Amino acid sequence: MAGAALLRVTVSDGEGSFELSDEVLAPYREALKKTPRAAPRRLVYAAAHLVMNSSYGELGTQATPPEELAKFIDWEATCALRVRLDRLGFGIAEAMDTAQRFSIGWHNAHELLLRCGALGLARPFIAGAGVDHLDEVADEAALIEGVVYQARTIQAAGGWPILLPMLPLARWGADEACYLRVYEGVIAQLEGPLFVHWLGEMFLAELAGYFPGHSFERVMAIDPAKLRGAKLSLLDPQLERRLRSELLIRDQILFTGDDLNFADLIAGPDPVRSTLIADSKVQLGDFSHALLGIFDAIAEPASLALEFLARGDEARYRALIEPCQTLSRHLFSAPTEDYKAGLAWLSWLNGNQKNPMLVERAEGRRDLNHIQKAARLASLAGAVSDAGLCAERLGSLNHS
Repeated sequence: MAGAALLRVTVSDGEGSFELSDEVLAPYREALKKTPRAAPRRLVYAAAHLVMNSSYGELGTQATPPEELAKFIDWEATCALRVRLDRLGFGIAEAMDTAQRFSIGWHNAHELLLRCGALGLARPFIAGAGVDHLDEVADEAALIEGVVYQARTIQAAGGWPILLPMLPLARWGADEACYLRVYEGVIAQLEGPLFVHWLGEMFLAELAGYFPGHSFERVMAIDPAKLRGAKLSLLDPQLERRLRSELLIRDQILFTGDDLNFADLIAGPDPVRSTLIADSKVQLGDFSHALLGIFDAIAEPASLALEFLARGDEARYRALIEPCQTLSRHLFSAPTEDYKAGLAWLSWLNGNQKNPMLVERAEGRRDLNHIQKAARLASLAGAVSDAGLCAERLGSLNHS
């Protein structure tokens, strides 16, 4: 099928027929041959999804306990996705929301980060440290101990811990002082680099009101030598710009987790200075670095866009990244938490996995029209690698 560069597919999403192309990126690749590769200006991590074996479909929609999921995970394809992202210049953000962390349980998350650590990736992976290995968390001391245990496990596997939102704090209705005590307790027991993840309620409803008052700013000031930055997944670009300016004063970085507005947030003026995070030199300035689930689907065009940005060619950066953002806004449309379905469908349409299944059969949470529009927007963004295969698989959905 490779090489079928232009095909017309009829869809029923109210937008008529559309063309699929796998040649969108060709002129950009050609342009990059003319100048030497530039040093990266952004630290970029891709949160990759989990691939399931076809046998998982035999269970139907019945719930599968996390401890039984391991035998249904396609570990080979799951690791292959991560290797592909690494080759395109992305670090891997492991066992986070995109990998359905809150559904797969610690047993499978632990296996994921061990396998990721064994892949020989170009840079250390980042992985979420939480307390999902515990049946219950009775008090602050237990919460601190649980997070420290997972963070040390991540470090032992070669990764950098990012402190996941602590659901017990949200469930307890904890105040600002409690947040500060818990985060201080965790950070005091760990070596850096460490990061903090602030995930919004649009991704997990229980997190409404997380980081009350000024607790986020106070947490980030605890020990900047260890706590090197944060990921913000609040879909609030104005707040993100304010917080990243405050972090910059202490040479901390902010990873945008805003899959709706990342094009502008990543762009920005030239770096003003650099800092070291472990052994990695990281540029600092009035811009966000990125840790995004959408990179899972747009890795090739986004990789090229970031290369043009590093060369100071913002026009080509925007020509590539803005169609990617349009696709992302579709995939992350409400209900936002169902974005993972689009990632899996596009991965299947591109031939990167044998089926589009997700844990809890979450791929079924998006309908055919959503998938067809995702394919059209992916083609426009240069995120279709084989137009023929994509058309064939889309056609099979139309007739199923």
